[in-house]
Amino acid sequence: MTSGFAPGGLQGSRAGGTMGSGGRILVVDDESSMRQYLRTLLELDGYVVELVASGPEAIARVQERAPDVALLDIVMPQMDGIQTLAQLRRQAPDLKIVILSCLNDTHKVVEAMRLGASDYITKPFQKGDLDVALDRCFAGIARPLEAAPAEIEQVDADYFFLAATPVMHAIRRQMAQIARVDVPVLMLGESGTGKEVVARLIHKMSLRSHRAFLKVNCAAVPADLLESELFGFEAGAFTGAVRAKPGKFELCDHGTILLDEIAEMSPALQAKLLHVLQDQSFSRLGGRSNIEVDVRVLAATNMNVQEALADGRLREDLYYRLNAFTILLPPLRERRLEIVPLLRHFMGRMAELYGRQPLGFSRALVNACTRYAWPGNVRELENLVKRYLVLGDEQLILRELEARAKPAPVSAAAAGRDGGLKRMLRDLKDGAEAEAIARALQETHGSRKEAARLLNISYKALLYKMRRYCIEAPLRGHASPAA
Repeated sequence: MTSGFAPGGLQGSRAGGTMGSGGRILVVDDESSMRQYLRTLLELDGYVVELVASGPEAIARVQERAPDVALLDIVMPQMDGIQTLAQLRRQAPDLKIVILSCLNDTHKVVEAMRLGASDYITKPFQKGDLDVALDRCFAGIARPLEAAPAEIEQVDADYFFLAATPVMHAIRRQMAQIARVDVPVLMLGESGTGKEVVARLIHKMSLRSHRAFLKVNCAAVPADLLESELFGFEAGAFTGAVRAKPGKFELCDHGTILLDEIAEMSPALQAKLLHVLQDQSFSRLGGRSNIEVDVRVLAATNMNVQEALADGRLREDLYYRLNAFTILLPPLRERRLEIVPLLRHFMGRMAELYGRQPLGFSRALVNACTRYAWPGNVRELENLVKRYLVLGDEQLILRELEARAKPAPVSAAAAGRDGGLKRMLRDLKDGAEAEAIARALQETHGSRKEAARLLNISYKALLYKMRRYCIEAPLRGHASPAA
C-alpha cells in the first residue's frame, strides 16, 4: 500500500479548532509510517492518540474503552475497513468514524457512508483536510444535533439551503460527504421539498463545480422529444431536423446533470440512459458513431419508488444504478422548526427584489403558518409570502390558510379515482409506525438494536424505516426531545 500523506503536509499546530486538547482518537492503519504521521499531527493539536494496525485490534481496543473518534483506513489485509466499520458500529453506535480512502475507493466510500461513517478523507491529504473532518466530528460531540441553530446557506443567486431541524442538518452533512464522491445520487421527496436545491448544492461542493450544471424535467418535455433533448440529433434524423444539435449530455460534459422526475421517462429511454450510465457513451438520434462523455448524474422523483418499480414505471436495473446514494427529503410539515426562518428569509429576499418595505409577521399569522400542513411544501410557503408582500393584507392571508386547512369533502367515486381512501389508510399506518419507532428508540435510550428487538423486527428493517421516516436515534446519555 502506498503512503497517503502529502509531502510537507506537517505545518505545526493549528490555531483554533473545535476540540483538540483531551479528545481521544484511535488510528487504525496497517502502515506504520501513516500511523506515526497521524500521531504527530494529532498530538501537536493536543489529542490523546492510540494506534492499532488492524481491524481486530481496533475492535478489541474499542471494547475496552471507546474513543471519541476513530480514523479508519479502508484498505487493510485480512479484515478491511468496511468489515471493521460494520463491527465498530454494532459495538459502539455513537462512535464517530472517519474513513481514510484512496481516489479509486469510490464504491467502498459509498458503502462506508451507508454503514454510518461520519466523514472520509482522500489520500493523499493535507492537514487542513484532517482538521475539517475532526472539527465536524467533535462539533457533533460537543453540541447535540437537536440543539443546532437554523443555518441558511446561499447556493447561488436564486437558491438557498436552510437547515433548522436534526434531519436537515443530517442531510447537509450527507451532502458534504457525497459531493466529492463521483457517484449518482437519487433524491426522493414530495414536490417543493427542495430536491433541486440539494442537487445544486452537491454540484457546488463537488470537484465539478467549475463546469456546467443542467436540469432536465422529464415530466415537462414530451416523451417523443425527450430523447433528442438529452442526447441530441443529427441533421435529417426526423422531419425538421435541418442541422445537427447536441443534447444536454454533450453540453454537460465533465459537469453535472439533474434528471428531475426520472420515473416519468419512458421505459425505452430509461434503457438507453442505463447504457449511458454504464458506458459513459451514447449516439445522437440518427447518428452512427458513439460520443463519449463524463457526466455525473443526479436524479429526483416525487413518486413512491416501490410503487413505481412494482407497476413498471421505473426500471429496476436503472433504479439500482442510480441508487448509489439516496437522500430522502421530508415534507415541510415534518420540519416545522424551519417555517419561521423560511418566512423571514423569503420576506427579506422578496422585499429587496420588489423594492418594498418588508412586512412583519404577527403572532396570529406565525401560529397559523406553523399549524398549516403545507401540502405544497417550501414552494407553497414562498408563494404565500409573495402574496402577503404584494397585497399587504394579513387578514386575507389568514383566511386563505384557514380555507386551505379545511378538508374538502371527497366523494366515494373521487376517492376511488384518486386513491384517496388507500392513501389515507397508508398515511395513518405510516404515522403509527413512525410513532412506534420513535417511542421504542426513546425507551431504549437510542439503542437501535434494542429498539428492533422491542418492535420485533430485524435490525436492517429498523434502519430502513428510520431512513424512510427521517427518524434519528437520540444520542446516548441525552434525553430525547419531547414529541
